Amino acid sequence: MARKSEPFSIRLSKGTLDLVAREAERTRRSKGAVVESLAEEAMRMRRFPGIAFREEDWNRRAWVIGTGLDVWEVIALVRSLGSPEAVTSDYQLSESQVATALAYHGEFPEEVDAMIAKNQRPLEELQREYPHITDTHTAE
Repeated sequence: MARKSEPFSIRLSKGTLDLVAREAERTRRSKGAVVESLAEEAMRMRRFPGIAFREEDWNRRAWVIGTGLDVWEVIALVRSLGSPEAVTSDYQLSESQVATALAYHGEFPEEVDAMIAKNQRPLEELQREYPHITDTHTAE
C-alpha cells in the first residue's frame, strides 16, 4: 500500500468542486480519493503523451491512444514477437506508439506485468473462478 504524504489543502473553483463531488458520489469514494486518482492519471498522461486511461475505477487501465490496445497488450506483443520492430511491421502501430508503451512499462512495470500475468492464467485457474467457461478447442 502506498504511503500517504503530509496533508495539504487546495481550493477548487465551485464548478470543479461540484464535478469532484458528483464523481465522489457516483463512485462512492471520498472527494480526496477522486482528486488523488485524477491527479495521478493527469501526471502520468503528461509524462507519457500518447497514453490515456479507460474503464471503470476498479478496472482502470493505461492504453495507447490511436490504437485499441492497452499498454499491457503492446508489451505482451513485443515479448511474443521478440522486438518492437516486429510489432510495428506486423500490426498497425507506429514506432512512437510502441516506444511510448515501452517507456510507460519502464516506469510502471508492476502494474503492466500484473495485467499480462492476469491474462495468461491457465484455463484450469479460470474455470475454478468461472465454472461456466469451456475450452472451445476441445468441446464437441
